Amino acid sequence: MSAQRDKLEELLRPGIEALGFELWGVEYQSHAKRSMLRIYIDAEAGISVDDCAKVSHQVSGVLDVEDPITGEYTLEVSSPGMDRPLYRLEQYAEYIGSDINIRLRIAFEGRRKFQGRLVAIEGDEVVIQLDGHEYLLPFEQIDRAQIVPSF
Repeated sequence: MSAQRDKLEELLRPGIEALGFELWGVEYQSHAKRSMLRIYIDAEAGISVDDCAKVSHQVSGVLDVEDPITGEYTLEVSSPGMDRPLYRLEQYAEYIGSDINIRLRIAFEGRRKFQGRLVAIEGDEVVIQLDGHEYLLPFEQIDRAQIVPSF
């Protein structure tokens, strides 16, 4: 599914950036009856409902012409929010010092889920501190990661 997500990002990024937004990430979930394409956008000034509508209109046009998704799907455009998911290694670097939830594709030291403080990026590994221990988690093994908001 990563190849499909990469293809969609490559296709959609230019139009989103032309509107003045950052393409934060893309999620594509394929289901038998109806698939879901969720696009997260960001901007320094934040994201409004009108911003999401503009991007939705732009993206719909590109998807109609290029037709990269077979069958019916629902398109959602959203801000990543305070509990933002992380997709690229460089996004992790922005949140060093924050609490983070990570789910791995395969178990590491007997577990797949980690919640702790993001303390560093070392090469292609994410360093998370949890219960007094530091874990170096290979980026390519991360299935899902998101920031834990602090209030």
